[in-house]
Amino acid sequence: MPVTLGLTRLLASGRLDGLRVGLVANPSSVDTRFVHAVDQVDQAAGVTLGAIFGPQHGFHSNLQDNMIETPHAEDPARRVPVYSLYSETREPTEAMLEGLDALVIDLQDVGTRVYTFIYTMANCLKAAARRGLPVFVCDRPNPIGGRVVEGPMLIPGYESFVGLYPIALRHGLTIAELARLFNEQFGIGAQLEAVTMQGWDRGQWWDATGVPWVMPSPNMPTLETAIVYPGMVLFEGTLLSEGRGTTRPFELVGHPGVDAERLAARLNAHGLPGVHFRPAYFEPTFQKHARVTCGGCQLHVTDRDRFRSVDAAIALLCEFRDALPGRQLPWRPPPYEYEYEKMPIDILAGSDVLRTAVDAGATPMEVSVACRLDASSFNALRSSCLMY
Repeated sequence: MPVTLGLTRLLASGRLDGLRVGLVANPSSVDTRFVHAVDQVDQAAGVTLGAIFGPQHGFHSNLQDNMIETPHAEDPARRVPVYSLYSETREPTEAMLEGLDALVIDLQDVGTRVYTFIYTMANCLKAAARRGLPVFVCDRPNPIGGRVVEGPMLIPGYESFVGLYPIALRHGLTIAELARLFNEQFGIGAQLEAVTMQGWDRGQWWDATGVPWVMPSPNMPTLETAIVYPGMVLFEGTLLSEGRGTTRPFELVGHPGVDAERLAARLNAHGLPGVHFRPAYFEPTFQKHARVTCGGCQLHVTDRDRFRSVDAAIALLCEFRDALPGRQLPWRPPPYEYEYEKMPIDILAGSDVLRTAVDAGATPMEVSVACRLDASSFNALRSSCLMY
């Protein structure tokens, strides 16, 4: 049986009856019948749709590149405002919330700390808390399951819009569980109802849920992208191509002048479980190294239960470092995601530990050990918000 999503259960419960609601959603906010959340709310008897809010890439997810702000608009069919929360503001203003009785959030997360949708949610909770506005966060599956956690924790001083709270890079939580964690453990204090799914198991990958995959963002085209993303997103903090501008973002990584066959052979020699590094040459159509041939590899995940994306990304970073002139990785300079001083790699990794270890010439194993998650500490924190 397909998983019953949080929004489906919320609307069936009648708890929104008589309320004028604001809906936070984007194109991936569909149910098992491909009916969009806007249509579900708009057509629900006794519920009034008062406003729509969109996260990064826009409500229609039409802006391909990251770090491009979205303008506000109006929904022409329903004659309600469409507010961008990736604009001059990343938090709903008093004017945007005026006249609403509740906020409903139905966003698809991908299980990684740096995915900005979860901080759009956190900012909505903060704004609602100040106003005393109830918030319903409608749960959706974590596409990469809810059992495995990996990667470094964010440490104080490295907060940004790609990491507001000290959680693991791959957190193993659903979006409603994250809402509970943010609200209760990190002091937001909103009037929150986390609306559970029915039929979801923590060990389920997306393709076992019966929920259709709709790209949550333009460079998250497939489940395979989401599987490699927790580690491979670190390449956004470099001047290497992470495959944006190709049909396989985050699965392809490369740089001009790199010998792909030699690089892949060195990577496969590490014997990392669940992955094969295939030599690849590619030419991005936009962003880094657009129209220039890059040598690198494509990650082919052969056993997703054993694969650890952060270890794979660290091995790639070290091998690219050794393959480039001067044995130095070209780190991307700021600004990045509204941070103008800290290095992008540091706010993505959650501290400067990874960058300094790679720059010091450490081996992949040494870097992984330096960045290793304090699993007992994080699991104690996350256990307080688990709902499944």
